[in-house]
Amino acid sequence: MPDRSGPGSRARVGPPSRRAKVLLLTAGVLAALFVLFALFAGLWTDWLWFDSMHYGSVFTTQLGAKIGLFAVFGLLMALVVGANLWLAYRLRPPLAAMSVEQQSLDRYRMGVAPYRRWLLVGLSLLVGLAAGAAAGAQWRTWMLWLNGTPFGVKDSQFHKDVSYYAFDLPWYQFVLGFAFSAVLVSLLASAAVHYLYGGLRLQGPGRRASAGAQGHLAVLLGVFVLLKAVAYWLDRYALAVKSGSYKKVDGWTGLRYVDANAFLPAKTILFFVAIICALLFFLTPIRRTWAPALIGFGLMALSALLVGGLYPALVQQFQVKPNEQAKETAYIQKNIDATRQAYGIADTAVQQYEPDDSTDADRLKPDAQTVTDIRLLDPNVVSPTFQQNQALRNYYAFPKTLDVDRYGDQDTVLGVRELDMSGVQQRNFINDHFKYTHGYGVVSAKGNQVDANGNPVYTEHSLPTTGDLGEYQQRVYYGEKSTMYSIVGPGMDEIDYTRDGQPDQTWKYDGGSGVSLDNPLTRAAYAVKFAEPQIFYSGAIKDGARILYDRTPKERVEKVAPWLSIDADPYPVVQGGRLVWVLDGYTTSDGYPFSSKTTFGDATKDSMTDQRGRTLTAANQVNYIRNSVKATVDAYTGEVTLYQWDEADPVLKTWMKAFPGTVKAKADIPSTLLPHLRYPQDLFKVQRDLLGQYHITDATAFFSGTDIWDVPLDPTVNTQEVQPPYYLTVRTPDAKAASFSLTTSFVPSGRKNLAAFMTVDADPGEDYGKLRILRLPSGSGALGPELTQAKFNSDSEVAHQLTLLSNNNESGLVYGNLLTLPVGGGILNVEPVYLVARGAKVPALKKVLAVYGTGNVAIGDSLSEVLTKVLGGAAAGATTPTAPAQPDNPGTPTGPTTPGTENPDVQKALADAQKAFDEGQTAMKNGDWAAYGKAQEALKKAIADAVAAEQKGGGASPAPSSQPSGQPSGSPSPSPTG
Repeated sequence: MPDRSGPGSRARVGPPSRRAKVLLLTAGVLAALFVLFALFAGLWTDWLWFDSMHYGSVFTTQLGAKIGLFAVFGLLMALVVGANLWLAYRLRPPLAAMSVEQQSLDRYRMGVAPYRRWLLVGLSLLVGLAAGAAAGAQWRTWMLWLNGTPFGVKDSQFHKDVSYYAFDLPWYQFVLGFAFSAVLVSLLASAAVHYLYGGLRLQGPGRRASAGAQGHLAVLLGVFVLLKAVAYWLDRYALAVKSGSYKKVDGWTGLRYVDANAFLPAKTILFFVAIICALLFFLTPIRRTWAPALIGFGLMALSALLVGGLYPALVQQFQVKPNEQAKETAYIQKNIDATRQAYGIADTAVQQYEPDDSTDADRLKPDAQTVTDIRLLDPNVVSPTFQQNQALRNYYAFPKTLDVDRYGDQDTVLGVRELDMSGVQQRNFINDHFKYTHGYGVVSAKGNQVDANGNPVYTEHSLPTTGDLGEYQQRVYYGEKSTMYSIVGPGMDEIDYTRDGQPDQTWKYDGGSGVSLDNPLTRAAYAVKFAEPQIFYSGAIKDGARILYDRTPKERVEKVAPWLSIDADPYPVVQGGRLVWVLDGYTTSDGYPFSSKTTFGDATKDSMTDQRGRTLTAANQVNYIRNSVKATVDAYTGEVTLYQWDEADPVLKTWMKAFPGTVKAKADIPSTLLPHLRYPQDLFKVQRDLLGQYHITDATAFFSGTDIWDVPLDPTVNTQEVQPPYYLTVRTPDAKAASFSLTTSFVPSGRKNLAAFMTVDADPGEDYGKLRILRLPSGSGALGPELTQAKFNSDSEVAHQLTLLSNNNESGLVYGNLLTLPVGGGILNVEPVYLVARGAKVPALKKVLAVYGTGNVAIGDSLSEVLTKVLGGAAAGATTPTAPAQPDNPGTPTGPTTPGTENPDVQKALADAQKAFDEGQTAMKNGDWAAYGKAQEALKKAIADAVAAEQKGGGASPAPSSQPSGQPSGSPSPSPTG
């Protein structure tokens, strides 16, 4: 190809053509319009979502606060900076000094001159925009200050209401920080202008600053120092919420001896020094000299170093350290009292408990329900079993960790059958967003029973579900796995559920939630929001279509109540014909004086955290927390309802004033929902984390640090994380009866024996939230969870049976929750063992381990069997009334009836057996283990007499029925573990 770059061929150089200009301008305009529409789409869709939720006031209030703060502080910053820039220009000297420095600046002055006004306005607006954006982010601080409600509690140092530290001080500190920024930016900008126009000089003879520049900058410096005086004054109060590390408490908060006796007077002295220094700066324009002001500023800096730094260090070294306990005791006590009050642990009941290694029937009788309701079904283990048995379709799934609730008197493990799009074979726009839209129903099982194969005994099952929960709307449009948007409507068929051999059942959503897509502008906005253009033009979207999004319960509550921290574990409840998710909302603060701070993420982390999820404020440090709100999310309509739970919480009252009408009264909680509310896990974990040290209420003992407890590691997994708390029905010795509770245990710091057992009443009622601690003597030798697991693992019989079990089945073993229970005056530890087939990976409960006190370990096929071994005759066959007989537990009967038997001796023996069986069941229900043991002996004798009579009569030995007399025919097989 010829070279065309010769002299006669020159590349075109010059401005672009008219056509190119038009194209560039058009592209720029289109890009700007797209950006503006994207911003509009975000705002518009947010408003539509809140309006569809009937929480439009939350959106407008929050947006109004952000815009108001942005406008006020942004404009204020722009005016302050702009005024100082203008003033600096006006105060320029009429003639610049003749020097090399000024000659080099002339070209900059000439370059700036044509654009001076635009630069002034532009720089002011730029700084104002940055300041406004920062101020808009402080909308929570502003609303708390504006609507603050008194706590009715005063701090022990300054005697101010706690609301001053929680609501007022943060706002004052923000305003002060803004003022510092405005003055500092103005000072730097003014100095630059003065330098540019010759008011400040670095070279040449004569004065370095003109009179105008000197006066202007001196006043700004005076204002800066005056603000520093205000900061010193506020710092005095900030000492009450200052946190650090002390006595193994990382978030220790409040004044100590050196703060009260050195830093506090130092801040007061520096306050007055700063005022004097500021006055010297203000006098500089009059005296025409920097000397007094600079001397004063130097003295202030020296004072800050000596009074604010060296003096406190000397006090700490020579007064506190030689006699630290005596000096710090009063301040430690303030910290203890405030911390216990702020975290709701001040009324914790502590009881001494000296466990025995043996018990008897009389001591076991009050704990009959605790023993009967021991939960063997571990919600952290059996989700794969639910998935295998009850998912029924590939596109349904259960959560990794199931939930525990109670229906009637039965502790129940349950999970929601939610839609799992990863199981859909054909993934496309229509299937993802129009066809597969919802899950279906709740599956539940008894917590203390399994069937003959070790699988759960389901109380709600199948598809659609049937069972004990009755009729309810089973379709789950809003759930923990509902992370995609769906488009539904009256003219659009969705896949409802399928049955083997039958065509798909279809459904048209009529729940009324979501945002209407009838408006083309709205469709365009959502097409931009979800980056999916088909939303705008797809013919699959019919009239009346609605888009459902932000569908997980936490997302929805988080958006309508942005001032709440949400518990990591929403749980399902069937009530009033509806399936709803229940969520616990926390109000928190980091401004409770003297209360130690804790990090949510650290305090709530345990071995099951990654399966349950994390709280919204996992990284935040707080030193006040209340479970102030119970929230529900309807699984079908997505409706969010907030109920006031803690009616005394001042933080909640403040937010209710800020967002009126968003939280309903406690009295409005439906009566069908109330029995299912429970004490939340994350709050309990924060409290137990604090009580590990703050169970010590005496400052002297706290100082010595010899009685610190730790939450034990979970020995059933290899994560090296602490053991999670467990929901159990349990009775502590000071309680009248067993109740649904959240439980945990403690071990001494650095050791593994059991130090204490803690419960909180989780059932709404008179004792709801009552924290109880059973404190064990240091020399009791009671086994902590790790020692208990080690005792199980080292037992030769346990090792033999578990090895035989796993080898025979070519399977693996999974240990379930290791439960620690105070019963019969001692400590009972029970642990289920699951067999997991390598192919199916479905855990089935096959063995139960138990140990009472430090006695012998028992392993068996059922709970009744191991309880008989570890408790002896005191609780022979201690199990539910429906437990069938086990080969090595002859005391648990099956119904002794043999149809067609005519031998009168056999009939009498069988009648005696039936009577003994009935008496045994009555005794068990009453917790009368002595009577139960006698009934078992009578039962065994009667069965032996029946066998002997039948053999004497020449017939075959009687074959007992699989059902006791009086049990209806066709009832499900009872659990071997009871």
